[in-house]
Amino acid sequence: MEKPRVLALIPAFNESVHIANVIYRTKEFLPVLVIDDGSHDRTAAIAAECGADVFRQLPNQGKGRALKRGFQTAIERNYDAVITLDADGQHTPEEIPLFTDAFGQTHSDLVIGYRQFNKMPLVRRCSNTIGTILFSWAVGCPVRDNQSGYRLISNRLMQTMLDSDEVGFEYEVEMIVRCLQQGMSISWVPIETIYANEKSHIRPIRHTCNFIRMVLQARKAMRTKAA
Repeated sequence: MEKPRVLALIPAFNESVHIANVIYRTKEFLPVLVIDDGSHDRTAAIAAECGADVFRQLPNQGKGRALKRGFQTAIERNYDAVITLDADGQHTPEEIPLFTDAFGQTHSDLVIGYRQFNKMPLVRRCSNTIGTILFSWAVGCPVRDNQSGYRLISNRLMQTMLDSDEVGFEYEVEMIVRCLQQGMSISWVPIETIYANEKSHIRPIRHTCNFIRMVLQARKAMRTKAA
């Protein structure tokens, strides 16, 4: 079989400090597409200087819209899958082979990198643990890490996400729901848990409210599927 064509997709917002290092390390494994989500700094310029393909999304529209733009490009260019990783250095590019190997072996439409919650700061450890328990209940099966952004997404799953109305981090949660709802398979690979000086773009109250909304929607969708 031919080796799958995989593209690294990096959504970025005001990440001029970290983006160059992430791109250079990622390019050792895959071609890179950066979706600059309305940054006010030199993120887009630095990404282009580093040899990445760059699309500027103006104004800032959210991570979901950035991922969707990247999916559209990957589909147009006939990639078999994309690997999404954050621009802030939280994901280790050297772990990319874990995802491509899992994809080649399992042919799963979604491969998610799961983190060790006990290695996270206390607040994030609690929020991720509670969120994972609630989401697993909603979809009716164990989900190791529903908020990890380090993923491989197949062409088929990307196409199902193009009509999503989610614009923020909830887009990644809905991705898992749609994958399960449509009978696609999910695989998991362990990844390093990194928290340093990266700045979170999550707004706690809004994110929590939207996550609860997604949990309830997921529960309804899976119950409808089972009926």
